[in-house]
Formats: sequence, C-alpha cells, structure tokens
Amino acid sequence: MTIEAGQPLAGQPTSARQAGPRRPLGGLGRAALGRAGRAALLATGRPPVPDALEPLVQAHRRHHPQADLGLLGRAYRLAEESHRGQKRKSGEPYITHPLAVTMILAQLGAGTTTLVASLLHDTVEDTELTLEQVAEGFGPEVAYLVDGVTKLEKVDFGAAAEAETFRKMLVATGDDVRVMVIKLADRLHNMRTIRHMKPASQVRIAKVTRDVLIPLAERLGIQVLKAELEDIVFATLHPEEHARSRALLARHEDGPDTLLAPFAGALGRQLAEAGVAAEVTVRPRHCVSLHRVLLKRDAAPGRDGRPQEPQPADFGRLLVVVEENADCYAVLGELHTCWTPLPGEFKDFVAAPKFNLYQSLHTAVALAGGEVVEVLVRTRRMHEIAETGVVALGDPRQPARGGEQAPDELDRTDPARPGWLSRLLEWQQETPDPDAFWSALTADLAGDREITAVTELGETLQLRAGATCVDAAYLLGEETGHRCIGARVNGRLVALSTVLQDGDRVAILTDGSDRPDGPDGPEGSDGPDGSEGSDGPESSGRSAAPAGRRRSEPSGPAPEWLAHARTPAARIAIERWLADHPPRGPVVRTGPAPSQPAPPAHPVAAGRPAVPVTAAERPGAPVRLARCCTPVPPDEIVGYPIRGGAVAVHRAGCPAGERMRADGRGALDVEWRPGGAPPAGYRATLRAEALNRPRLLADLTAAISGEGVGIVSAEVEPPQELRVRHTYTVELPDPAALAGVLRAMLRVSGVYDVERPHAPPGGGPGRAPAAPPGAARRPEHDPAAPEGNTDDPPAPGVRPSWGIHGRTAAFSGQRSSSPNRGPEG
Repeated sequence: MTIEAGQPLAGQPTSARQAGPRRPLGGLGRAALGRAGRAALLATGRPPVPDALEPLVQAHRRHHPQADLGLLGRAYRLAEESHRGQKRKSGEPYITHPLAVTMILAQLGAGTTTLVASLLHDTVEDTELTLEQVAEGFGPEVAYLVDGVTKLEKVDFGAAAEAETFRKMLVATGDDVRVMVIKLADRLHNMRTIRHMKPASQVRIAKVTRDVLIPLAERLGIQVLKAELEDIVFATLHPEEHARSRALLARHEDGPDTLLAPFAGALGRQLAEAGVAAEVTVRPRHCVSLHRVLLKRDAAPGRDGRPQEPQPADFGRLLVVVEENADCYAVLGELHTCWTPLPGEFKDFVAAPKFNLYQSLHTAVALAGGEVVEVLVRTRRMHEIAETGVVALGDPRQPARGGEQAPDELDRTDPARPGWLSRLLEWQQETPDPDAFWSALTADLAGDREITAVTELGETLQLRAGATCVDAAYLLGEETGHRCIGARVNGRLVALSTVLQDGDRVAILTDGSDRPDGPDGPEGSDGPDGSEGSDGPESSGRSAAPAGRRRSEPSGPAPEWLAHARTPAARIAIERWLADHPPRGPVVRTGPAPSQPAPPAHPVAAGRPAVPVTAAERPGAPVRLARCCTPVPPDEIVGYPIRGGAVAVHRAGCPAGERMRADGRGALDVEWRPGGAPPAGYRATLRAEALNRPRLLADLTAAISGEGVGIVSAEVEPPQELRVRHTYTVELPDPAALAGVLRAMLRVSGVYDVERPHAPPGGGPGRAPAAPPGAARRPEHDPAAPEGNTDDPPAPGVRPSWGIHGRTAAFSGQRSSSPNRGPEG
C-alpha cells in the first residue's frame, strides 16, 4: 500500500487490496486544479481563505492545527494577482502550478512559512513583483526562500545559467534546507505535466532530474517524493521498460494475493499473542523498484538457463510499525523465531541510522513454501522521517508548540548541513568554472548510497560508496590529505587505493605523526595486531622525535592519487597541489641538511688495537667479521675456523654460521676485545620497512649521514602495495653510533620498522645459491669464506638479534628474545 505523507497510521488497511488504487502525492487532479484556477479567477470577494485554498488548508491543518491561515490567504491573493493572465503550456491558468506545488508540501507536512514561500516561488522570476516587496509583505525569511529557488537569467549567464542556478540554490540550501524542499516539490509538479513539453525538452529535463534532483531527494530523505520522481523519469527515458513493469504491477493487482496478505495476517496474530502492539501492512513496490528486482532476476537465470519469472514476493514488502525502539527488536525476535531468517539479509539501521536519518530494521525470512519475504520494522516517528525526511523534522528555528514535548536532539538535527551538503559547499567554492562544477556535482551525486567509517580516534566519516583511503584522508582535512603516506583499515596496513566498506575502522598515517596525538595514537598505545606498544622514546617509532623538531614540508600527493580519488573534494585538492608543485627531479642528500649543524664525528681513538675480537683457542689468528650478519659490539658472537687459519666471527644464530657448524666446523669461543676496532670502523647492515612515498630514499640517506655514518651500499626493492624495503650497509666509526642511526632512520616519515637482518635479501630460503657444476665458487659465496655469505636470507623461524621497531610493524619480524640486544640493552 501507499501511505500518504502525514496521514495517521491508525486504522490503515493491512494489505494492498484493502488500500485501494495508488493516489499520487499532491491530491489534486487535473480537473480539480482547473476548477481551482477558475474559482480563483472568478472570485469577487476577499474572504479570509479563498475557496481555491480549501483542499490545501485541510491538508495543512492535519499537521499544523494552529496555522496562520490568514497569511496563506494573503500569499495566495498576491500570487494569483501577479500571475493573472499567464498560462501554462497545458493551457491552464498559471496559478494552478504554485497551488499544486504548495499542496504537495502541505501533504508532506511542511510549515506555514514554507507554504507561503511556495505560493510565491515564481512571482519574482515570472512577474513584476520584486524581492523587496515580498520581504516587506511577508518578512525576510519568506523572501530568502523565494530568492533561493529563483532561477538566474540566461541573458546574464548564457549556457551556464542552469549550473549557476543550482550552485546558488545549493548555497542557499546550506543555510535553509527548505529551499531545496520547495525546489523538489516544484520539479515534481513539472514532471507530472512534462507530457506538454517538446520531446527534446522532456529528455533534457528528465536527465537533469535523474542526475541531480532525485539524488538530492534521497539525501534529504523525502522518499515519497523521490519514488514518484523516479517513476516519471523512468517512463520518460525508458517507456518500453516502464510499460513492462506497469503491466506486471497491474496484473498482480488484479489477481488474488496468496502470499503477502496472508503472511501479514499471520505475523499480526503472532505479534498480538506475544503482546507486541504493532500494525502490519503490505507495502507494494513502485515501478522503478520492481524494475530493479526484474533486472536481478534476469542476471540470475534459473536452472533451465532462462530468466526467472517474478515471484509474488517481488511485488511488495511487509511494513511493521510499533511504538518504541525496543518493540522493533521484539518484532525481530518473533520473526526469527517463528520463521527462518536468511543469513546476510539483516540490517540494523535503528542503531546506526543512514546519512539521511533513515531508521528501520531490515530482514528477510523464508516461509514454509520456500518463498522469501522482506520485512521492515520501525517506530511511528521513524516511519514519518523515512517518508518525508527533513520535512518531518520541522523548522528548527521555531520552538515546540504548546502542549507538545520538544523533539529529541537527533530529530532536530538537519541532515543536510553537517553532512554531505557541507562537503559539497566546501568543494564548490574551489570550482568557479560552471562546466567543472556541473560535472563534479553530478559525479558526487551519482552514488546510490553513502557509507560510514570510523577513525581509530572515534571520529565518524560519511563517504560516498566506493570511496578510498585517499578520500578519507582529504575528508579529515586538506593538510591531512597532503601529508598522507599510508592507511590502516581494521588494524592492517593497506594501499591508499583500498575501497572502504561500511563500518570500516580507518587510521590515516601522515608524515606529521611525530606528534603525541598524531594518527598513530599516543605513546604507549597498542599496535594494530593488539601487541603492547612501546613506552619509551628509544623504541616508540615516530613519536621518538626530539623536542623542538620542526615539521618538514609535506611530501604531497602523487599524480597517481587522482585515479583513486572518488570525491570531488579530494580530486580538487590533489589537482590544486599538483598545479602549485610541478614535478622535480629526485634530489639525494648525502650529508646533513644545510640548516642543521654537522654532527660530531666518531673517530677511532689513536692507539686503539686494530683487532676487535680475540679467540682464546687460537691466539694471534687473523679475525674477520662476517659480512652476512655484520656483528657489532656488544652482539653475542661465535667464531668458526676457515681457510688460512683465520677465524670468521658471526652473530649468534646467523644462518651462515649455523651451516658451518652443521658442516662440521667446530665453534670457537670468541669475545670482543675492549677498545678494539677495525681500521675502517664496524660495518653494519640495516633494513628499513616503510610506506612508499616521494623522497623517501633521500630522507633516509640524509638521516644516516646526519649521524656521521658513511653509506657503503644501498638497495631498494620494488614497492609492493605501497610498502617498500630499503637495505643499507654502513660503516660505523664507533659501535655506540649504531643506536643513533637506528633511531634516526625510524624517525623518518613513513618508516615503521628498522632491523638488522642476518643477511641481505635475495638468496634462497635459508641456503646459498648453488654454483653450476664444475664452476668455481666465488669466495664471497663460500660459507667458509672470511667475510661470510652476503646472499643468504635469515633461516625460517630465526629472529634478528636486535633492532628498533615502530608501533605499526604489522609486516616486520618479531623482536629477539636474546638477552643481549646491543647498546640499548
């Protein structure tokens, strides 16, 4: 059944058969409108309420019993006098149009001020009446509404008049949502009479209605108006498909209802036995809704390969209206207890309303015969808002009427201003070009729905369906978007191109996250995998920035981000940044920044012995530090005899050393010589796991050289899903410099883990590459060579001996359980 806007629910029929034929919103047919127009033209007296307003007054009094009817009468007389002599394309007096638009708004439950503005909405545009005269006679509030829906002249704006008119209307809607409500009612009546337009004009108007007005009606929650607009646009643009759907609906209405009405009765009896006061009705689908169901049927052929025929349950759904929120869940319990619920079909929009304040419980149950029936459950107030949206919220500027309880704060919230419209108003200021604005507007409204994501700090993000992490970053602010270097969704690092789903928990990682309250959370917070976070400056990741550190300039978005941006605000911000920052060639700094003093050097003390390690079992034997694991004091070390009587020193647990032990080479007890050091300093291999971003290599090399450490070699692996691995071999003038280098690397924006691997990547899973038969093996590939093997990766299950890890090390190795973890303990 179709529920008239604003009609009380008590005593309504329980099936489509009892509801009778559908009556379109507005109530006045063509003949009635003609009689009203003639009565208006022939009226001679000046009664308080003209006869032409009687149907409108009756509809208005159902919602506003204390309305100022005299104000309506004055507005009607002025509109009738101003439009006198004008005709519509249908030949009817023009006054029938504002009268019909106002009737639509009265049935929706709009206030008296809105109805007055609706009666006058075309006077400033089409007659000699001025906006100043409207303000003088009816106040600035009515004048603002009339001005908001007044079109801009094509003489002044040319082809851009339509786009600029919508821009002006949206800006006015940002201050008062009733502007758009009047425009939607105006378009609905124009669409009802679209048959009097030329075919080309019909198509043009229908497409604009489809692309802009219908999405706006959806976002304002005015479902009854949106459904009728959809059906008229469907009939205009796709007459054959509309005729097919209309014929199916007519055939179904003419036949007996053997499914929905009996099930509605059975559910009503079950709820009565359970003590739940509820009204169960059958809610038939309109043409567009049925057409969407038929498309799904066509896309899923039956067992014989042919499209499935529509089922009786496809023509409608059950609507259950109760008194309290708790009753909604009581009805749900009875439904799922007495009938079989379908997994995945339950949606709770009561606890989590949609962006347009829509609230209902949605479920589907299977009946004894296998038929599936959809059921909607909501309260009376939820039903009113679901049907008429922002109109049901009333005018928030007016206090509650006497004897009525003030509405809940949620009900007084305007869903247009703080949500989607606020974002639209922000980006439209950045698009002065009318064509660009129109393209961005239609693209922004193209999404059928919106999703809700939540940040890890508890902030709610409303995004259009299909939005990515890039859109979420710019929704948090343009600076946050420019500084974005990665994202974490539901505790896992993901690519910025990841499409967000409804209910996702999102954290945007930025290169400004060195602040204690940055996106990574406060110091000491848990990691994404639930592990305990660090609590000290030496191991807290980016939060370990020294006091007084100045934030660097944002690296900015990459051109590839435009392919991932789904919202106009993100695209406009990225395009503006790229225009202001033309691409430059890569710059790699190998020393400290010019603004920073050179760090103190760590020279090897004069007279220090050149032998860093002593082997008690082989005094005086040459000692060589293996390059596969690059031991540095005070690492736990093990020696192995090699050719030439030398001793190769590996870190404990090094895979190359373990293979030497397995090959029968006996381990030797070795220890660090106090004060000893190689002539060129200690060589160490460091591996950084990071989120890929521009200038990452330059920043890492600058951080290393800024500690007075030389870089022997660097290797950058190809990025995988925005994650990249850098491996550096450095020469340390003193073992104590290692801790500072690790901390400096971890402070670089985007780096979430720094460790000392046992061997650089590139070898096989725990074994060196086999040499070709008969080929000579190079010394550096020989496990017995003095420098060890530089191509072996860590053996499976072997942990690095020590390193500094950031909080977000979701992809890094675990910390070592070795008691000796280097200079930091």
